[in-house]
Amino acid sequence: MPFDERAKTRYCSGMRRRIVELKAKAESSLDVAIDTMMLERAESFLQVEKGLMEIERMVDLIEEELLDVQELTHAQRLEARLEFIEDRFEDFDSEIYQRPKRRRRTINLFNFFQRATGGGGDFPAPQGTIHSHDEAYNALGLEFGSSMAAVTRAFRQRAKKLHPDINNGDRSAEPELRRIIEAYQYLRADSSIARTDADGPEHRKHPHS
Repeated sequence: MPFDERAKTRYCSGMRRRIVELKAKAESSLDVAIDTMMLERAESFLQVEKGLMEIERMVDLIEEELLDVQELTHAQRLEARLEFIEDRFEDFDSEIYQRPKRRRRTINLFNFFQRATGGGGDFPAPQGTIHSHDEAYNALGLEFGSSMAAVTRAFRQRAKKLHPDINNGDRSAEPELRRIIEAYQYLRADSSIARTDADGPEHRKHPHS
């Protein structure tokens, strides 16, 4: 059964609104997962990260299909798929925010390392080694002015390689892991970097130029 144009317009508008909201929530949840899961529950984080990335891929496919919707049955199938994806997101979001009572507040990542190594031990709590955008980008192996999406991608890739849980408990890479966490947080705190996703790095001038 074909849509009339008015009903199709309302349907597509509603679907796109839900898609935008879901993408924004998934991105926000992934940021929370990076901060609160990666260091303490690495295996769970990897599953959540994979799931959220798959959600983004499936939502993109639905968004593309919206352009070709002509029949009511097609529209109903797409909406059913979106509802399934929204339910899957809720599952991952619950996993991210499910914490024992003693962990209800966000844990300082550097303090975690201090506790994990016996209150200092071989790896004393750092005083901060990232003091500029140059240092932050270099720590992540990126060119100055790279977008926040590139920053997040580089951070996640490096952190997963350095994490003790993924290296059979070997903590020798923890100083480097602390440094890239600091670099990521330094850049994420700069709201102007988010604009480079739209403008491109050429629009972000180097401070020394």
